[in-house]
Amino acid sequence: SLTDRKFEPHPFVPQDEKVREKRCGEILNIQAAGLAKRMEHTGIKKAIIGISGGLDSALALLVTDRAFQLMGLPKKNIICVTMPGFGTTNHTKSSAVRLTECIGAELRQIDIVPACTQHMRDIGHDMNVLDVTYENVQARERTQILMDIANKECALLVGTGDLSELALGWCTYNADHMSMYGVNCSVPKTLVRYIVDYEAKRFGGELGEVLRTILETP
Repeated sequence: SLTDRKFEPHPFVPQDEKVREKRCGEILNIQAAGLAKRMEHTGIKKAIIGISGGLDSALALLVTDRAFQLMGLPKKNIICVTMPGFGTTNHTKSSAVRLTECIGAELRQIDIVPACTQHMRDIGHDMNVLDVTYENVQARERTQILMDIANKECALLVGTGDLSELALGWCTYNADHMSMYGVNCSVPKTLVRYIVDYEAKRFGGELGEVLRTILETP
């Protein structure tokens, strides 16, 4: 009967370590090849990524780095944008900065607090009310910045959202649910951690250390 059957709690994550590492390598190659193909088709030579210091954006940057290697494009053409808001911690911000520097990408830091404060003032929202409006204002401001920089630089906005977030709606409509090319859209949340861990082991050194810090962040 169904009650006697056993189900894997993480069906997308192979339990055997060797199989899992092989799977992670294959997925990274598929992600990078897909992004490279899209960029070649459009003729675009630059990529924009919103980097937060979290796992999803870290994976998106690692994939973009690999794609740029495939295309022979300079790492300076990867533009990482960190956008601290009301709840940004120094720890996550530091991880985002260090990861970008290790990759060799360009880093831009844009404080979204003034813009979000003005917007909430414009719509008459009390900033002491920490509701869905308060949260979504920040997410939409970040996406507006990324889209506009992409237009300005003639670049492709690389999305960071994973399959679990997009399928279950753990993202903000007209914000982080959209991008110009979402490299993580077929990777479930449970697998993201293992792919980043795979890259941490492969790279080692300072980059591996930064990825370890991101992996250990609650």
